[in-house]
Amino acid sequence: MKDKVEIIKSELKNDLDNTETLQDIQNLKVKYLGKKGLVTELTSNMKDLSIEEKKEVGKLSNEVKTYVTEEINNLEEKIKNEELEKKLKSEKIDITLPSTKVNVGGANILEKLIEEVEELAISMGYDVVEGPEVEKDLYNFELLNLPKGHPARDAQDTFYTDGDTLLLRSQTSPVQIRTMLANEEKTPIRIICPGKTYRRDDDDATHSHQFTQIEGLLVDKDISLANLKATFDVIAKKLFGSDRETRFRPSFYPFTEPSVEMDISCFNCGGKGCNICKGTGWITVGGAGIVHHNVLDNCGYDSEKWSGFAFGFGAERLAMLKYGITDIRTFYTNDLRIKENFDRKDAD
Repeated sequence: MKDKVEIIKSELKNDLDNTETLQDIQNLKVKYLGKKGLVTELTSNMKDLSIEEKKEVGKLSNEVKTYVTEEINNLEEKIKNEELEKKLKSEKIDITLPSTKVNVGGANILEKLIEEVEELAISMGYDVVEGPEVEKDLYNFELLNLPKGHPARDAQDTFYTDGDTLLLRSQTSPVQIRTMLANEEKTPIRIICPGKTYRRDDDDATHSHQFTQIEGLLVDKDISLANLKATFDVIAKKLFGSDRETRFRPSFYPFTEPSVEMDISCFNCGGKGCNICKGTGWITVGGAGIVHHNVLDNCGYDSEKWSGFAFGFGAERLAMLKYGITDIRTFYTNDLRIKENFDRKDAD
């Protein structure tokens, strides 16, 4: 029995010296420790042995099994480490090499400005609401106190798609109408509605037949121009700087009464007068007013109990003032070099 054990150990040593791969390790485990392996065969005739012989054979077989297992496992661990080291060396990346430059896009100038206004409005408790760009004349004009034949329609002449009933909206005010009509419980409303609008207009440096509007609406009890002025003041200072002053000038809109033009002090000259503010020291950035009682009544709100204010900005105009853009057509070109200039200015 002892001679067999020594033979197994000697043969194992020779096999270990010639083992180089994990597959060789697996073959060794089968040869020595498998069901028909050399170590297993040591106890194949145990039933024919006496009790004393069984004890002796069992002890020797356990010892040699432990020895063989440890030797094979040690070599297996060594081979695994060597293969891992080779793999790491072959797959390593030299991080000192310059990386490949990947051109990435940037946010559209208008989208950046709209998101800035939206985030500010949300912080003030407003909801962002959207509506269809193909709109009914009923929502775009009639319920906004602009019946057919009203002369104020001329300033918002738009593109009709089905006679005089369907059109491309000339303002985002229809979203306000839809929101008030949908509010069957007639509770307070506080919304902002940005989106594309369309009007027949000359395409020049400051006008476009398509532009983006940002309108806001607040409906509640006891709302006055003071509330509107405070809201406009917050928006103006956020967009153009905390040192901006604001003012209202009387104006006319069919859907508000009273109506005002919203001005900010010129950020270029500080109100002293320059070519940007045309020597006045003030720049008009939008229109607003107290919601006309006819509009409230048309949408189911009792104008004797409810009041509100509405305001509107042209997103392109705000961006032109904020970024110093002189041509509105810049927003719709595909020259990314132009966009990069404004990204850098905004970061400053």
